[in-house]
Amino acid sequence: MSEPILQLERVSRIYDTGKVLVPALQDVDLTVDRGEFLAIVGPSGSGKSTMMHILGCLDRPTSGRYVLDGTPVEELDDDALAAVRSRSIGFIFQSYNLLPRTSALENVATPLAYQGVPRRERLERARAALTLLGLGDRLDHEPTELSGGQQQRVGIARALVTEPAVLLADEPTGNLDSHAGAEVIELFRQLHATGRTIVLITHDLEVAEAADRQVHIRDGRIAPDGRIAA
Repeated sequence: MSEPILQLERVSRIYDTGKVLVPALQDVDLTVDRGEFLAIVGPSGSGKSTMMHILGCLDRPTSGRYVLDGTPVEELDDDALAAVRSRSIGFIFQSYNLLPRTSALENVATPLAYQGVPRRERLERARAALTLLGLGDRLDHEPTELSGGQQQRVGIARALVTEPAVLLADEPTGNLDSHAGAEVIELFRQLHATGRTIVLITHDLEVAEAADRQVHIRDGRIAPDGRIAA
């Protein structure tokens, strides 16, 4: 049996405001298997954003252990952590985070530039990712020339183009109408069917139902029975 692709062991994250210590996560254990589609569900202030930041190597735990695709994160310095993040995590954001006045093709190709991929190969891979997501006829369009659903598809293509170990999606339907949101969720299902590992962060129980498994978090703790903790 293969090792988990993500593993948190007794992870806590405490923020020091200068006046009080705020525990955002408390002794969290979580395992995500390779090829799994997991939803992390919780209301605002539950700790799910902190968990997303730790899973995405955007923040470090105060205590505990995080192993990402076989690499113990606590052993990495900041440069090595950034390299692992770039290689292993594909981020999909609620607000798309696309570069303005930049074509869909260049938006998708940009992460490959940071990996030192030659320009011709970057553009070929970006074109293939956009075509896969049904945007082969929108390569030269800038974000303002695309609908919200199309912008999110560009964001997903950008996450896919580096061939990451995990797609980490933070409220990916939050800025979309119900029709566009349903299309994005169906796209996640299709990507998962090809073997992609997807971790979806959401407050929306209906969106979470697309996943194979849900974990519910509240007050920085995961409910042991899978339901929202009291």
